[in-house]
Amino acid sequence: MIDDILLDVEDRMEKAVAALRSDLLGIRTGRATPALLDRIRVEAYSTVMPLNQVATVAVPEPRLITIRPYDVSTIGAIERAILKSDLGLTPNNDGKMIRLAVPPLTDERRHDLARMVNRRVEEARVAIRNLRREALRSITDLQKEGEISEDDLYKSRDDLQKVTDDYTKRCDELGEQKQAEIMEF
Repeated sequence: MIDDILLDVEDRMEKAVAALRSDLLGIRTGRATPALLDRIRVEAYSTVMPLNQVATVAVPEPRLITIRPYDVSTIGAIERAILKSDLGLTPNNDGKMIRLAVPPLTDERRHDLARMVNRRVEEARVAIRNLRREALRSITDLQKEGEISEDDLYKSRDDLQKVTDDYTKRCDELGEQKQAEIMEF
C-alpha cells in the first residue's frame, strides 16, 4: 500500500516537472526556437488549432523564425494570432511565408523574464509540496487505521521526503538552466 502511494506521488511529481519544463520552453530567450510558438492558436477553417497544424515552423538562423503555411489563405490568420500573442514579435509577411525576427533582449527584459522563471519554478515547487502533503496524509491515515506500523510510517515519511527533495532539485535545475539562457548575450 505504501509503495502504491509512493509510486503514485512520484508519477504526479514527474508530471509537475514535465509541466514546468514545457512552460519554461515557451519563455523567450535571446535565441529563436520553434517552442516559442507552441502556445499560439490560429483561427482557420472555422476552428481554432495550434500553429504547427497549419504551418511549418523552422529556425534557419539563430535570430529568425520562418513560418510557411500549408495553405497560403491562412497566412492572415497566422499573422493575427502572432500579433495577439504576448511574444512581442512583429511578423513580416511576403505573401508565401512569415518571418519573425527575434531581437536581442534588453537588460530590463532579461531581468523581468528571470523573475518570471523564478515565479514558475516556485509554483512547481509548491505543487510538489502539495503532492507530498497529500501522500503524507494518506500514509498517516493507513497508520491510524492500523494497516501499517509506526516504523513503516516513519520509514515511508523519510522515503517521501527524499522523493520530494529530488523533484524539487530538478525544478531548481530547470530554472537555473533557463535563467542562464536568458542572461546569455
